[in-house]
Amino acid sequence: MQPIRLVKGFLTVGGWTFASRILGFVRDVMIASYLGSGAVAEAFLVAFSLPNMFRRFFAEGAFNMAFVPIFSKKLEGGEDPQVFARDAMAGLATILIALTLIAQLAMPWLVYAMASGFAADERFTLAVDFGRIAFPYILFISIAALLSGVLNAAGRFAAAAAAPLLLNITFVAAMLIAERNGWAIGDALAWAVPIAGIAQMTLVWIAARRAGFNLTPRLPRITPDIRRLARVAGPAMLAGGVVQVNLLVGRQVASHFEGAIAWINYADRLYQLPLGVVGIAIGVVLLPDLSRKLRADDVSGGQYSFSRAGEFALALTVPSAVALVAIALPLCSVLYERGRFDHADTVATAAAVAIYGLGLPAFVMQKVLQPLFFARENTRSPFNYALVALVVNAVLAIGLAPVIGYLAAPVATTVAAWAMVWQLRRGSRQMGPAAAFDTRFAKRLWRIIAASLVMGAVSYALAWGMGDWLKMSGIRYLALLGLIVVAIVTYFGFGTKIGAFALSDFKTAMKRSR
Repeated sequence: MQPIRLVKGFLTVGGWTFASRILGFVRDVMIASYLGSGAVAEAFLVAFSLPNMFRRFFAEGAFNMAFVPIFSKKLEGGEDPQVFARDAMAGLATILIALTLIAQLAMPWLVYAMASGFAADERFTLAVDFGRIAFPYILFISIAALLSGVLNAAGRFAAAAAAPLLLNITFVAAMLIAERNGWAIGDALAWAVPIAGIAQMTLVWIAARRAGFNLTPRLPRITPDIRRLARVAGPAMLAGGVVQVNLLVGRQVASHFEGAIAWINYADRLYQLPLGVVGIAIGVVLLPDLSRKLRADDVSGGQYSFSRAGEFALALTVPSAVALVAIALPLCSVLYERGRFDHADTVATAAAVAIYGLGLPAFVMQKVLQPLFFARENTRSPFNYALVALVVNAVLAIGLAPVIGYLAAPVATTVAAWAMVWQLRRGSRQMGPAAAFDTRFAKRLWRIIAASLVMGAVSYALAWGMGDWLKMSGIRYLALLGLIVVAIVTYFGFGTKIGAFALSDFKTAMKRSR
């Protein structure tokens, strides 16, 4: 993948992901307005997190991280990748159908494992009911993710990146239809989940077929390639399991503080915007690119792709992290505070946003560093690193909960993320020049940090000066927009002045992507 094509891929995936995350904001603003941080909201959020937890194994998580490098190498070598993809899809679907049936029976235990704090009130029954409706989503979204992996390996990013839009469109439509017809909002959201999964799967299946990959259903079979896939995916799935235990610990802690699961979910949406736009784009584009370069023994090309991915990631996420810390309160106030979401909810959510902001660069750098291992079919090392991060997360979340309450969960998540990055970077140093950042990256890194800090100071001062405007209904949206525009202009203006990046890099790629 040529340099411009690499950045073009980042921008394509990032652009569609950005659109999806913006619509996700609309979705969550509507949920906050209709349901606030009450019982129905928390029950639905836990129920929706169940298929999403397993999605990390089978969708864009562990399974796909093992599948994409093998498929990419077969595609590059002309070794009939379609047969391998069909066999992988058949095996994946068989496992997921069985898992879905088991989950229907075990739903009360799954909900208890996710949020034991619900056991004493109405949230538990609601979460069990919602969970049974929503869980089949895992089947559809995982097949969609495999098809997306096929498209990404072939250098076709648009359809796979656009698919998540359908989830948010379905959610928004479900709430509007439910309100108009007097239906229960929680029930409408639960049923929207599997419907959205079917829509996403259909979109990428059609795109894959048009790209020449006709992956029709077949009975599963065990082939040497599937055994190889299982050997590679096994440790990756265990590593994914460790990550999910981290999230599980956080939810368990939060479930014992009324409203905390909702606060953390709304905070998660804010930091997931830059994480999704940049992190997902980097991971989706970089993994197949590195896999192809390793097959071709292109060391310099691999180092260039890795360095530009890191540079691109930090140039966009470091300022985002600073902004989430500097203006967390006005962000949460303007975006969420309406209807059943009051000022106390805003303050609680903003505290979590600021803490997650401190970990944002770490969350994104994991997406940059992990492909170094997965492209080499090394999934064991990330698993070992994830175990260490699990211990860090559990000790902090459980140990700090009596001291700082629900904030123990985001603090633990953030510290564990940095622990994971430190281990990944340390482990990658043994991989030679292709896994080393080049001199351009080193020169630009400190300038990116300096430009971000200047932007943060300007944003904080401006937010303080605009305090009244940011609270007035009617103009607070324009005030927040103006604040964000000033922050962007400050960052890119000062960053360009001191050489943190060259705007021509982005302009050229955007022209080529049209």
